[in-house]
Amino acid sequence: MKEVEYEGLVDPVLVRTNQRLLEVLVDNKAPLTMACGGKGLCATCHVYVVAGAEMLSPITPRERRSLRMLSDARSSSRLACQAKVIGEGVKIRQPQGRYITGTSDLESLIGRRAEEPILHPVDGQTLIAPGKIITRSRVRALVQVDYEIAEMRTRSLSLRK
Repeated sequence: MKEVEYEGLVDPVLVRTNQRLLEVLVDNKAPLTMACGGKGLCATCHVYVVAGAEMLSPITPRERRSLRMLSDARSSSRLACQAKVIGEGVKIRQPQGRYITGTSDLESLIGRRAEEPILHPVDGQTLIAPGKIITRSRVRALVQVDYEIAEMRTRSLSLRK
């Protein structure tokens, strides 16, 4: 078993060797939508590796392509669905914000201020900045997000895990 530190938790999480970081997030009820089903096509499991990057499996070509699309990618960025723990000393944190899986996620928030950045699930781009009022016209203007999500999900059906 290996220990992984997840910012926001007091105690490290125990994981098996070669277990994906995704399980660390899921087991600890992190806000996670897994829009592509864990196939490395979206931003919803994007994490920053604060320490121990060398203790994770190498970046796959698919992960590298997806990371290039992320608006807030850094050299420490990984997709939790692709990165496997192979050694001790890994510490991760999630980017600030809330990913949506479609504009329907915003319907109940119309008229309220965004408490945190509202993020695009495919590229991680901020769709609505914190403090901005979520309006019906803004939600309608984001309809392209629904098409992009549908396209990504169609692609994920053709891929094996």
